[in-house]
Amino acid sequence: MATKLLLTFAICRLIVTVGLTLDPTELLLLGVDAQLSVDPTDVKAASLDFGLLTGAQPPLAVMHPASSQDVAQLVKAAYGSNFGFTVSARGHGHSINGQAQTANGVVVQMSGSIGGSGVASGRKPPHPRVWPQERFVDVWGGELWIDVLRSTLQHGLAPKSWTDYLYLSVGGTLSNAGISGQAFNHGPQISNVHELDVVTGKGELLTCSEEQNSEMFHAVLGGLGQFGIITRARISLEPAPQRVRWIRVLYSNFSTFTRDQEYLISLHEQPASQKFDYVEGFVIVDEGLINNWRSSFFSPHNPVKISSLEPNGGVLYCLEIAKNYHESTASTIDQEVESLLKKLNFIPASVFTTDMPYVDFLDRVHKAELKLRSKGLWEVPHPWLNLFVPKSKIADFDKGVFKGILGNKTSGPILIYPMNKNK
Repeated sequence: MATKLLLTFAICRLIVTVGLTLDPTELLLLGVDAQLSVDPTDVKAASLDFGLLTGAQPPLAVMHPASSQDVAQLVKAAYGSNFGFTVSARGHGHSINGQAQTANGVVVQMSGSIGGSGVASGRKPPHPRVWPQERFVDVWGGELWIDVLRSTLQHGLAPKSWTDYLYLSVGGTLSNAGISGQAFNHGPQISNVHELDVVTGKGELLTCSEEQNSEMFHAVLGGLGQFGIITRARISLEPAPQRVRWIRVLYSNFSTFTRDQEYLISLHEQPASQKFDYVEGFVIVDEGLINNWRSSFFSPHNPVKISSLEPNGGVLYCLEIAKNYHESTASTIDQEVESLLKKLNFIPASVFTTDMPYVDFLDRVHKAELKLRSKGLWEVPHPWLNLFVPKSKIADFDKGVFKGILGNKTSGPILIYPMNKNK
């Protein structure tokens, strides 16, 4: 009874403060257990995202669901409403152009509390459930990948494919693709999902997989949130390595750089000892990038001078590769890495190597984030753009964009992920 009164109070406050035109009885269809918040801090936070490029009006309310049923009840109420209101799912808020925002409805905050206290009911979404024998984990759609990793490592397991940054929600990255340096080998994160629970636009709760509701399964994965809200995902796992040998080598010739990237990802079907586990790269258009961005990799006492490396057109390219291993195989890692490096054509004497625990490697960008936050350089606009460029056009892209439009005018990261099309 107390919870119902609390929810009714929240709805009445909502009507008074923002002029909501909905019939209050319709919002009661959310169910008395739903956490509906009009806390100003919650509402303001839900109107922002990582991009900070849009000035969206705040939502009417923020919902903190504890189950798939909570989400389904909200969407069903919106779908059947005579007045109509919008619903938007928000994970950790890392959209760029306001995709997770809504000015005339309710934001479903899938990933914990983003600001104020909300309406506390004591209910929380389910924790990750690991199935060690089957090698998969069931996770709430709003679970952050860093917490998925922590849960699976307790069983000596880990997801196969990652993003560079782990403080993103499962539902968020699966609604996009989930791409990082492992994608050439395992495919993006959406290629490593066994099953989903999805709330459709009508408020129906469906379980889907390759065999069950397969059309919805493939529509939602990489569907940009346009076909439903992911409330549960069953993620494929593999034995977790213990350590990572992380290597960076530099190139002044773009064709040589891409040729080596393409060679390395062509090894994806080879035994683990004959390939790298992670292949990425980035473009360096000024010395500030190589010596500042993720600068903990390079020695501050021996900064890299681009001019000394004779770059073609003033641009350098960094190939970033990593090899996973266990303590039990540490005696062979040097030989395996050396054998692979011998087949590459990077600038001699430009090899930078470090060795670290597997978790530290996966969480490396978060450490850079903490440094930027300490300097007040994180809560700034992020005009980020992701593009798939075909192999046949990448040389033109280098000439027109990296050496042309950008030149030496930027110090932001420009990442290059080589991918096998059949993955």
